[in-house]
Order: sequence, then structure tokens, then C-alpha cells
Amino acid sequence: MPELPDIVVYVEALSPRILGQTLERVRLARPFLLRSVSPSLSEVEGKKLLQIRRLGKRIVLGFEDGLFLVIHLMIAGRFRWKPRGAPARGIALAAFDFSSGTLLLTEAGSKKRASLHVVRGEEGLRPHDPGGLEILDAEYPRFRAALVRERHTLKRALTDPRIFSGIGNAYSDEVLHRARLSPARRVDQLREDEIRRLYASAREVLLDWTEKIRADAGERFPENVTAFREGMAVHGRYGKPCPACGTAVQRIVYAENEANYCPRCQTGGKLLADRALSRLLRGDWPRTIDDLESRRA
Repeated sequence: MPELPDIVVYVEALSPRILGQTLERVRLARPFLLRSVSPSLSEVEGKKLLQIRRLGKRIVLGFEDGLFLVIHLMIAGRFRWKPRGAPARGIALAAFDFSSGTLLLTEAGSKKRASLHVVRGEEGLRPHDPGGLEILDAEYPRFRAALVRERHTLKRALTDPRIFSGIGNAYSDEVLHRARLSPARRVDQLREDEIRRLYASAREVLLDWTEKIRADAGERFPENVTAFREGMAVHGRYGKPCPACGTAVQRIVYAENEANYCPRCQTGGKLLADRALSRLLRGDWPRTIDDLESRRA
């Protein structure tokens, strides 16, 4: 799922291309994409685009007369910038025809989850804002207060959009690795110095990756938006060496998510097990990375 760094760069790439332009037509290739009824999609046509902004992991296009398009890319939704009038074929969900070109919204895979809402006014936007804290805009006391408000694991806290804005599966892995903290650690178990380290790491990771993605795109429209990027420390790198210590990266899988981590850097050598796997293996489950490596040897 595109997260804060990806969405920020999308907004930056869209601004010089469509800001101030007129939305001439919206071609809906997949009707399920539109999740609202009133205002109608046709009411936005012919309106000038006045603002583009991020709302958590959503992109908001603000038009004349207080109309907004709220686009949630979910896991597989992506944008493509094409010449004006480009066809909406294949995996395209919709085409937004501006006077300057056509913005295609695509979604790969069989599970179609991307969504488009048409709302009116700032009050119409509020239900689409989960309310999570913007870490890059927050001083440490606000970050700390948000983190410890509920008793969650660190992985859950970082990815809960009601707690923190814009962080998902990928960058939470990277933040926790840089902070040298276990994804399974509970927030109420953290020392003050660990919370400060987490705060600094979160800001550094989000800023670093925003700059890397921005530099990679350059003047081009960002096409390679992915959760698995070259240079990541642990996310998507199961079995590969940790860049800090060389230990094989491990993971736990739950539902449709996973947590990737280094057992030496983050868990004191302990291997984490999801409930299904630990129940299946029971006494055969290796408890430490040393135990796992000795078995493999």
C-alpha cells in the first residue's frame, strides 16, 4: 500500500501537471470504484482544480464550489500520467481527463479495493480522516501521548491510522529496525529513552524515504510505486542479511500483513512466532536465532 513517502511524492508530481487545470471529464471504467452517491461525479466535471493534498494515505483533489475527490489507493491502486484522452483499458479503474493530460487510476490483482468518494466541503472530508497524528508535524510530547494512549504492540500502534497518519506495513518495519525495537513489544513496556529513539527513527525513516523516492522520480511522474524497495533494511527481505549485523531477516505473518525484523538487532536473539505457526510446530519451534542457525547448519 502506498504510504506517506509515496503519497507525498504523488502529490508533488501531480501539482505541476493538474493544479489549476480544469477537469473536463471523468471516465469510470469500473463502477465499483465510486463509493458515494451525492454529490454526483458529474458535478465535478468542468471545475478547476484548486488544491491537492494528502489525508492519511488518501489523496484529496479540491475543486471549485467546495467539491472534493477523495481517492484511496489501498494496496494495489496506482496512478499513471498519460497524454490527454488516453484509453482506460486493462487494469484501469478510471480516467480523469484534464486540459493538460489524463490521470489514470489503475489497480492490479483480483481484489479491487481502491475507492473514490465525491464530497462537499471540509465537513464532508472529516469522515475520511482517521485522525492519526502527523509525526513529521508533531513535537515529541504529542508523539509520546499518542503512542501510549492504547495498549498495543509497536507494530500495531505504528500502523493504526487512528494513532499515526500515513504509516503502513512497510515503513513500520523500517522504523522499528532503525529504532532497534521488536514489533511485538508492547508500548507500555517501553522506557523513556526507547520512546525517544522510536520518535527520532520514525521521523528519519519517513524523511529519508520521501527524499529517496523524490530523487528517483526526478522530473518524471513516479511509476515505480511499491512497498518493496531496494535499500530497505528488513521489509520484504525475509531470509536476506540484515544490513547492520548480517543476521538473516525473519518475519511473522498474520492475516494479510507481516512483520519483518532482525532477531539480533531488535529482539535480543529471540524468534517471534505467529499463533498459527507456533501451535503447528509446538516443541519443534526454534526459540532463538542461534537455535535456528544451528539446525540449519
